[in-house]
Amino acid sequence: MSTIRSPYEQLNLVRNPFGELTRTERAELAVADELEAWLSLLIDQRAAIQFVGGCGFGKSTYLAVIESRLPDAAYVYYPEVGPRPPLPCSRPVLVDEADRMGWYQHGRLLWGRGPIVIGTHVDYSWRLKRMGYQVTTINVERPLAPQLAMRILNRRIEASRLDERLPVPVIDEVFAEHLVQRFGSNLRSIEHFLYERFQLSISEGTPWPPAI
Repeated sequence: MSTIRSPYEQLNLVRNPFGELTRTERAELAVADELEAWLSLLIDQRAAIQFVGGCGFGKSTYLAVIESRLPDAAYVYYPEVGPRPPLPCSRPVLVDEADRMGWYQHGRLLWGRGPIVIGTHVDYSWRLKRMGYQVTTINVERPLAPQLAMRILNRRIEASRLDERLPVPVIDEVFAEHLVQRFGSNLRSIEHFLYERFQLSISEGTPWPPAI
């Protein structure tokens, strides 16, 4: 009986590198050069860090990597539809999609004691400062340097390597610059594009790197 081989083996990969990741995997593969600085801010009990921007720019990933370094932190995600989950009482608390919270949860968040980290589409600086928080705002839609995009994407590919002795596809700086020119700093859009191109490379034998 012949052994069924993965179609990704032809690229020396165990899977498509740009498929969906778990929160743990996102934290492990994140490139967050400012992480230590963020963690040092959260020593202050009145510290608030907010990652502000649209969907696909890395808010949830940054929250996941901070959570991975703070074992006592509580994490909560507010979905777009459906019932709102209760806000954890423990601090620090990490709130994903904080702009979807109801007024009651917002009040509990701001009146609580201890540092908070939020991912949000809405800038809450004025409200946080009014409640006495020392606020640090990170705009996740800030320009993405091609060199940083290259590091992020190649880290994803490397994590899916099959054989350490053999090469894997690589995102070079020229290709990364093309991606940034097309998609800006929206990493989710870049990942979706690369996922489809990897699938084509597997099924149709299209060359790598693909045309933009």
